[in-house]
Amino acid sequence: MRWRNWAGNQRADGIDVRRPRTTGEIATVLHEASVAGRRVRPIGSGHSFSGIGRPEQVQLVLDRHADLVDLTADGLVTVQAGMPLHRLNAVLAREGWALTNLGDIDRQTVAGALSTGTHGTGARFGGLATQVRALQLVTADGAVLDCSATVEPEVFAAARVGLGALGVLATVTLQAEPAFALQMDERPMPLAEVLEDLDGFMTSTDHVEFHWFPHTDMCLAKRNTRVPVSAGLAPLPRRQVLWEDEVLANGAYSALIAAGRAVPALVPPLARFASTALSPRTATDLSHRVFVSTRRFRFREMEQAVPRESVADLLRELARLTAARGWRLPIPTEVRYAAADDVPLSTASGRDTAYVAVHVPARSDPTDYFGTFAALAGEVGGRPHWGKEHDLDAAVLAQRYPRFDEFVAVRDRLDPAGVLGNAYLDRVLGAAARVS
Repeated sequence: MRWRNWAGNQRADGIDVRRPRTTGEIATVLHEASVAGRRVRPIGSGHSFSGIGRPEQVQLVLDRHADLVDLTADGLVTVQAGMPLHRLNAVLAREGWALTNLGDIDRQTVAGALSTGTHGTGARFGGLATQVRALQLVTADGAVLDCSATVEPEVFAAARVGLGALGVLATVTLQAEPAFALQMDERPMPLAEVLEDLDGFMTSTDHVEFHWFPHTDMCLAKRNTRVPVSAGLAPLPRRQVLWEDEVLANGAYSALIAAGRAVPALVPPLARFASTALSPRTATDLSHRVFVSTRRFRFREMEQAVPRESVADLLRELARLTAARGWRLPIPTEVRYAAADDVPLSTASGRDTAYVAVHVPARSDPTDYFGTFAALAGEVGGRPHWGKEHDLDAAVLAQRYPRFDEFVAVRDRLDPAGVLGNAYLDRVLGAAARVS
């Protein structure tokens, strides 16, 4: 079998694909691989840009292990870990519940989103891992561990962002909250105005982000305020969504990417035109409908988690270098906030965090741009998103994560032979002691 990720920059040939339906079948696949000295990588939607999910011998696909297990009266929802987030959002919404925070993509599986440290935006809110209350993990030898804050607490702490290195997530229990709506406000703003009081802007309401258009001094500001569903919904009309999100946004970006590939010099003027074509818009809708955006065009991405106070200078320097180096960047740079958490390999572990994400078209060579951005972020202790492109290794990452050694010790205990490893995990965690 052949495999490629969503962006097409990660590929594998000649792999053995397994699709277990039950926790027992997951355990059997892992036990057999352990005995045979074969490596297994679980995969979700393949939306990661890094090599974290790239299989080398056996690929374990959980698309048949993707059902609702339980939803209690107090909002504890347990699902099989292959369930995609968009299905989970729909299940919760039908029963009057919602996840506290979400990223802007909902195609990932619950397991994949957790394992790579998926997050949304909101200065007071943590990533998806902070909503986990229990999980069931199948370890490399086929053992099944039920984990929570009181049962196998060290494993639970680490496995909330486990990189798929500690075991295969079989079920996950998340704490949902009563369904809420978001009052969205989107409008163009000068970048200088946003950066003048960045903390004030990013904390001006519950969930704030902005997208800066390289080659311009403008950005798209998005501010979402939590309101009760009982206050009433006023969603964007379907026709407006089709025009603005499908035709103008996705269609314009696709056209800009195509034009830039044919004539790179067109990118700056077209970017300036796109940044001025935006119109303010407001609406109120269920939270998951506002959090999530549609992405029709393919791209590659690097995202760095940095201290909040470093963002303004980082963006100013990135703008200066974009002009100086002659880069042609048709896709906006995204900035979000998240609260500190206590998860060892969360990018927000132990510090309030800003996320800066840069993008290039899928068929581009991002080496110079991504390398320069990574170096700038590294100067302020940047931590790369586990599912986005980066070239850091265990020696550097151990300096940026205070609890790095704690995580590796759990990995070495649960998978000493590196059954769940691959080249990416060998690089970012160090190879397990007895890799076959």
